[in-house]
Amino acid sequence: MASDFSRTLALLRREKRISQRTAAGDLQVSQALLSHYENGLREPGLAFVVRAADYFGVSCDYLLGRSLSRDGGRISAPAVTEEGEEDSDPLAEMYKKLIADSSSLLLEAASRSGSAQLVQEISTYLSAASYKLFRYLYQADGSNPDEAFKTDPKSFDALCDALMKLSELRIQCAASGGGSFGLEEEKTNLPSLSLGSLTEQFPQEAQSLLTIMQNISEKLEQFDRLQKK
Repeated sequence: MASDFSRTLALLRREKRISQRTAAGDLQVSQALLSHYENGLREPGLAFVVRAADYFGVSCDYLLGRSLSRDGGRISAPAVTEEGEEDSDPLAEMYKKLIADSSSLLLEAASRSGSAQLVQEISTYLSAASYKLFRYLYQADGSNPDEAFKTDPKSFDALCDALMKLSELRIQCAASGGGSFGLEEEKTNLPSLSLGSLTEQFPQEAQSLLTIMQNISEKLEQFDRLQKK
């Protein structure tokens, strides 16, 4: 909790463009104590967490790193209660929404940038991931013929990885204006994608993307801890 809180507290203060001294006075603590909080040297009490959340206009869950949504929102699996829906899988329905909304947001952001190259590369990346996953499922049934696909079943995996890696480079390049990796230089104007403005820019899809970011962030942290043991 300490690392998430300290990082978020410092970020919010910098976003607000106020000095540590000013924030400390407003939050009714000494500058030295606020510095300790921001550097992870001290853990705050509940009263300070609530006061800081009110001061910066965010939820306590966001401040403590429990949610990437500033209002603390997070999409969870819906309960299946309506008659006739017993066969639906709530978890699958939730992830369909998360992935569909997130993909839509990314493509919409690319479209607003005015870069056709960025739209193309994001589409290629997402399409290649879908292709790869489908072939995994297809191959799981040994009775399905390999001849249905042009690419050899032994090489499609590596080829998809190579295509996606190239798309990753092109996405980064196109997002900043292109000019390499086979892309033309162009003027790109991405909408604001800061966590503070994401919900304002994409009110229908932002919560899904923030939920995915939170889920993956937790998995990466778990994986990182395992690697360090």
